[in-house]
Amino acid sequence: MKIGIDGTCWWNKRGFGRMARELLGAMFVLDSDHEFYLFIDQEPDADLEQFDINLVRVFPHRPLTAAAVANDSRSIADMIQLYKAVAATDIDVMFFPAVYSWFPVPFRLPSVVTLHDAIAEHFPEMIFPDWKGRLFWTLKVKLALLQCDRVMTVSQAAKQEIERYIGVKGSRIDVISEAPNGIFRQLDDLSARPALRARIGVPEQARLIVYVGGLAPHKNLAGLLEGFAHARPALQDDDVHIVLVGDYGGAGFHSNYGMLAELADGAELKGRVHFTGFISDDDLVLLYNDAFAAAMPSFSEGFGLPAVEAMACRTPVLSSNLGSLPEVVGEAGVYFDPYNKQSISDAIITLANTEGLREQLAEIAVDRSATFSWVSAAQLALGYLENVVPARARASGGT
Repeated sequence: MKIGIDGTCWWNKRGFGRMARELLGAMFVLDSDHEFYLFIDQEPDADLEQFDINLVRVFPHRPLTAAAVANDSRSIADMIQLYKAVAATDIDVMFFPAVYSWFPVPFRLPSVVTLHDAIAEHFPEMIFPDWKGRLFWTLKVKLALLQCDRVMTVSQAAKQEIERYIGVKGSRIDVISEAPNGIFRQLDDLSARPALRARIGVPEQARLIVYVGGLAPHKNLAGLLEGFAHARPALQDDDVHIVLVGDYGGAGFHSNYGMLAELADGAELKGRVHFTGFISDDDLVLLYNDAFAAAMPSFSEGFGLPAVEAMACRTPVLSSNLGSLPEVVGEAGVYFDPYNKQSISDAIITLANTEGLREQLAEIAVDRSATFSWVSAAQLALGYLENVVPARARASGGT
């Protein structure tokens, strides 16, 4: 079978870009007879050139990744160019690893689109800064769903929310999972720790809670900071700091950076909250290893990849009890109600003050993270793609 894949999200720095790179990288090296055609809009990098795949280069007026954000849209000319590139390639099915970079394909061609979650539909006011972004997003998702044969998502919780908030029938949704990259692991050598702490302004003796991700309102970082401020008087050793890792901007989505910076500068938190912006994966692995907990305070997540990355580094999770997080974290965390400041505070106090609890959860965390595999996810995804072509033929009255 010849499988076409939208590769224009390959270079994206957000979570869906990482997911696309990991999933496709695992899929390309599976033992199969399939041919892959990856449609890309930038010069292929070394990571892509290592695979035995067909690269189909398109030359839009501007990079399609730049247009695949909440408050922007691709030009009609660029979408026509992509459509023609796909139409001119003899493929059997088209796969979009992320709806963010979806574009129309010929209706004769079966297609599968990945919806990572229904957060934009559940919390539109927390995701989009203006009506324009909301309109573009709604139109893109509706058109993608109108054309695609199947929807793929990354957790059972995400499937349920896509059913509830977008209206896609569950029988049309296939579920894979995400997984940590092999770089996320327990480190034996922490000699680089003091230099990293100095760069981000964290005292040598501080215990760290690390958050990794966007700064949008639905991530509930304001709730995390307020819960932390409330917890501080009850901590046995007032040595806990919070490190927030992620882009200050929102790529067209809401960013709460200004409000969070103001909260962090208040009397109860001054000097205890550190913003890093993007950091390298090597630094991130070291930071996870250095932390006593990772925080996932979101009102909703489609999967929650930073949680399993932290768990692979033997770091337990302070986790919201909503969305996919209980499904992903399992027993490797301390849960709280993200809408309740006292609940967040209690979770921080419990993990920080209970002797032996962190070590107990750390053992569970690393074992739990090992149950997630990109190879398994790629095998599932490939199986779903293999089923789409005969299903379309049956629906059309073919054989």
